[in-house]
Amino acid sequence: MASLIDVAPAPRSRLARARRLHLWLALLMVVIGALSLGAGATGVDPLAALWRLARGLPLERTEAVVLLDIRLPRLAMGLLVGAALAVSGALMQGLFRNPLADPGIVGVSAGAGLGAISAIVLGGALPAGLAVLAGPHLVALAAFAGALASTWALYRIATRQGRTSVSTMLLAGIALGALTGALSGVMVYLADDNQLRDLTFWGLGSLSGASWSRLAASAPIIFVALAAASTLGRALNALSLGEATAAHIGIPVQSAKRRAILCVAGATGAAVAVSGGIGFIGIVVPHLLRLASGPDHRALLINAGLLGATLLVAADMVARSIVSPSELPIGIVTAVLGAPVFLWILLKRHGADAC
Repeated sequence: MASLIDVAPAPRSRLARARRLHLWLALLMVVIGALSLGAGATGVDPLAALWRLARGLPLERTEAVVLLDIRLPRLAMGLLVGAALAVSGALMQGLFRNPLADPGIVGVSAGAGLGAISAIVLGGALPAGLAVLAGPHLVALAAFAGALASTWALYRIATRQGRTSVSTMLLAGIALGALTGALSGVMVYLADDNQLRDLTFWGLGSLSGASWSRLAASAPIIFVALAAASTLGRALNALSLGEATAAHIGIPVQSAKRRAILCVAGATGAAVAVSGGIGFIGIVVPHLLRLASGPDHRALLINAGLLGATLLVAADMVARSIVSPSELPIGIVTAVLGAPVFLWILLKRHGADAC
């Protein structure tokens, strides 16, 4: 039985090629990360700074602040958020057996958005003690709470007698997304001018608020979600053959679906909480990797994390450089770059289906 899972849906030669791709993507991620440390309005040479550190020489104050307090946490957050969104997209597409699935399809992103918008608009009405306790993390905490609440509601609606219906989950996710979108509209209507500016910038996504403290709050959740997701490759391969077939060959279907849902909730919720709304990473990255190395989820999930991290850091580098010394919201960059790629993928698939 295990051999059936090992070879489905891709032959071993394709799996070996996908695993070789791990090394190339890891190398590309390191290169893009190094370039990102040198990009920005302040001219700092990261290689020269690292060379001085290696020789035991102190950094100049400007270099230390820019590199250690601004760009390094921003780079780390970009890597984590990009990996979280891409792996979540791969999980959702495997779970729904639908290449157009995306983390937003189950309402996780919409729930996180409602939480963040509510914190921005209503945060001033909180008791003073609670506001001080949450401090600068209020929006992130509210976004994560919104993501968890949406996931819990979705799971309760779609699960009956211990069995989770994927089709019911899909429809419920659309309904919950519409409901949270309407509630977010109410919050926007109540916002003043300053809050509207914050809402607009947050909704377009940005890594400008990256800090070591925010990274410490989100990184453990993302790490756990990604580690758990990496164990679901064989189960998703079997689910691509159908739930009945997967159960027949020994896959715990209901447990696998629950684990996939929780991984998506944790990874996407934590990512949206610290970066805002960033689109197209979760839907484009898995498509590109399937074209390059096939659909085997054992390699696809790892490669999705590497490529998603690399693409988001590259997009952030473009966002910081294209209108320097200002910066574009990163969601604009990912949409401008991702939408044409996604349209090309759709046209390519349509041409293949016509043949």
